[in-house]
Amino acid sequence: MKTVPVRLAVNGVAVASSVEPRSSLVDFLRNELGLTGTHVGCEHGVCGACTILLNGDTVRGCLILAVQADGMAIETIEGLSERGALRPLQAAFHAHNALQCGFCTPGMLLAAAELLRQDPHPSREAIRAYLSGNYCRCTGYHAIIDAIEEAARGIPPKDGAA
Repeated sequence: MKTVPVRLAVNGVAVASSVEPRSSLVDFLRNELGLTGTHVGCEHGVCGACTILLNGDTVRGCLILAVQADGMAIETIEGLSERGALRPLQAAFHAHNALQCGFCTPGMLLAAAELLRQDPHPSREAIRAYLSGNYCRCTGYHAIIDAIEEAARGIPPKDGAA
């Protein structure tokens, strides 16, 4: 199969590779770069499991071809976690048990981080609306919303994690 060269910045690291033109960005991240924190769910852009940051904005990695991301900056849950950018959110998710099976967690954290960048003190209704594109089949969302609300208020998580 014919491949196309791509150059990207993934989690702050320059990456040059060749990909099949039909390869999705999420498949490239997982299969070629080993960044498995970004999950593959519905492959239709509906569930939010493949949420990543592309040039700073959340997008669905399953809906973007790797070749379309040529020259762009990509951040995955691994990159944001390594820099500590999600630490308060992660601690709040842990304290509220907002990550039962963990499948939706990376997408939820990235969406929540984007929301808090745009609106540092969102209402519960705003949090619900913002997360409406990310499905969780385990928690019923209450714990997730509580965790995001706590992180937005800057309250230390109840279990002492910081």
